[in-house]
Amino acid sequence: MRTPRIQASSGAPVEISVVLPCLNEAATLSRCVAKARWSLAHSGIVGEVIVADNDSTDDSRAIAIAAGARVVDVPARGYGRALMGGVEAARGGYILMADADDSYDLREVPRFVQRLRQGFDLVQGCRLGSGGGTILEGAMPALHRWVGNPMFTAIARLVFGVRVHDVHCGMRAFTRALYDELGLRAPGMEFALEMVIAATRRGARISELPITLYPDGRTEHPPHLRTFRDGLRALQLCLRLGLG
Repeated sequence: MRTPRIQASSGAPVEISVVLPCLNEAATLSRCVAKARWSLAHSGIVGEVIVADNDSTDDSRAIAIAAGARVVDVPARGYGRALMGGVEAARGGYILMADADDSYDLREVPRFVQRLRQGFDLVQGCRLGSGGGTILEGAMPALHRWVGNPMFTAIARLVFGVRVHDVHCGMRAFTRALYDELGLRAPGMEFALEMVIAATRRGARISELPITLYPDGRTEHPPHLRTFRDGLRALQLCLRLGLG
């Protein structure tokens, strides 16, 4: 069932909810929320910014509130779990998800909204050159750029008929109606891959949008992604979906 859009304080319905999963992102969170809110204000889009706090132990929660975001507490750890919690609380008919490490330029939210308004169900960002994207120096480890992401994208294209070039891109937008139909369950980083495969199988209208990946701004801890652990989980997901 499609979740109805709730009225914003202005009286207009919330068109898009920007959902940022967050686990100890005090160094970058304020900038991310500010960019998202700026993009909405300057484009005239009625929207909200949701920070899905994944049991942070730093000041992320207070920083998000001070920056003007709505905080949703998701105590069960996991990238997928955080996103599912944030999306469930979202009020918009459209959802945009992006990492809270400042590696994506959230001032580009209107570009995604424009594609959704054209009738697409999922607008997939693409960082890789094969799909027209750009990766700035130091923004992605060589192993991920030249092996991991191309390999999983190739598997998704060959086995599941996916037609995008960067299945793991964490910046994407989709309709709430599509999300409610997909029944996504992946708790970890493989959530992004599960979404693209499930949407393709559903016959969703998918558009690819080239974007730029920037070096993340974290200073207190390394990226949450663990190359071999999360790569194995992605392979297990492909096997499970392929045999299902």
